[in-house]
Amino acid sequence: MWAILSLVVENKPGILFKVTHMFRSRNFNIDSISVGAMTNPDYSKMTITTYGDGKQIDQIVKQLDKMIDIIRVDRLDENMTVFRELCIFRIKVGNASDSMEINKMAGAYGGKVHDVKRDSIMVELTATPDQIKAFEELAAPFGIVDVARTGVAALQRSRV
Repeated sequence: MWAILSLVVENKPGILFKVTHMFRSRNFNIDSISVGAMTNPDYSKMTITTYGDGKQIDQIVKQLDKMIDIIRVDRLDENMTVFRELCIFRIKVGNASDSMEINKMAGAYGGKVHDVKRDSIMVELTATPDQIKAFEELAAPFGIVDVARTGVAALQRSRV
């Protein structure tokens, strides 16, 4: 089961290490992690995605909640959350036809094309991890030269 965890943490050196160390020491894996300062610069928001059964996810939340530098831990409901990831692909181009096809694929996924060269094209895609994976599968036959991903950023929708 995939889980999105949202943490409000004190914005100070070493907090990222403490959180990742907790995962490592208990043999949990982090699928993605993103961190950024909040409007109050004393705090940062950390978004972590991970996999595990219900018991494992509950254990992760409990362990994180015990940590002194963590102000709040929330497990976000995937259906009530807006979550996106930024991904940049460099894709091999063999000819003009390949370039046109990659452009069409990028457009279909709401991507932006950057840095068009004779032998490669760069595509920026902001989407859910599933959509990024689907695009990656379509682009794979062309040859993915390089990829950079940011990790998931997420906010829960208002209940009102």
